[in-house]
Amino acid sequence: MKTKSQIFIRGLLDVLPLLIPVFPFGVIYGVIGMELGLGPYLTFASSFVIFGGSSQLVFAQLLTAGASPLVVISSVAVINARHLLYGAVLSEYLNKLSIFWKLILSYFMTDQAFATSSKFLKSNQETGISHYHLLGSGFTLWFIWQASTLLGIFLGAIVPEQLGLTFAVPLTFLSLIVSDLKKIDHLMVVLSSGLVATFFYNVPLKSYVLLAAFVGMSVAYFFTLRIIKENK
Repeated sequence: MKTKSQIFIRGLLDVLPLLIPVFPFGVIYGVIGMELGLGPYLTFASSFVIFGGSSQLVFAQLLTAGASPLVVISSVAVINARHLLYGAVLSEYLNKLSIFWKLILSYFMTDQAFATSSKFLKSNQETGISHYHLLGSGFTLWFIWQASTLLGIFLGAIVPEQLGLTFAVPLTFLSLIVSDLKKIDHLMVVLSSGLVATFFYNVPLKSYVLLAAFVGMSVAYFFTLRIIKENK
């Protein structure tokens, strides 16, 4: 039987291949945070508190663009809402843990940690200590993200503002969704939310982000219902 430390290291090793794009992403966020005027403390604090690349970029853009706190917080919450689904999937494997462990693991939960640890938890739930795999994968990504953000903050302080590195924001988001363009239903979700964001860009309080997210989720819900009916 494997020990806690062995399972932790297994989680660390399993998530490593998925961290190749995470490090440059963190560096980009650190640079952009400095360029947008957040300053080193707020830029790093957002990585520590929010701990989510895409939601942090939205947070930085909306905050520096003058959006209201309600819109900023709501936008970050909507983007991170997928973690509720992650929690629902993993709850059957983690429901016997104490509230302390659940809080710790929920903080370290990321897309990559879920992808690697959900399989391990499913096949090793009888051990009673399989959650150390999730701790290992989540902590590893957390450490890499904090380190890369700090490096980005340092580079952002010395990189000339004339380089205009804020262009990396839309490019980063495009890199996140490019794999979803292979399926027609995913493509329709991307196009519908993108068109809404474009047409309603000038609405008050920068709430175009919420409108685009709502429309995108509505389209996704429509396609999900259609798939369910076809499979019956």
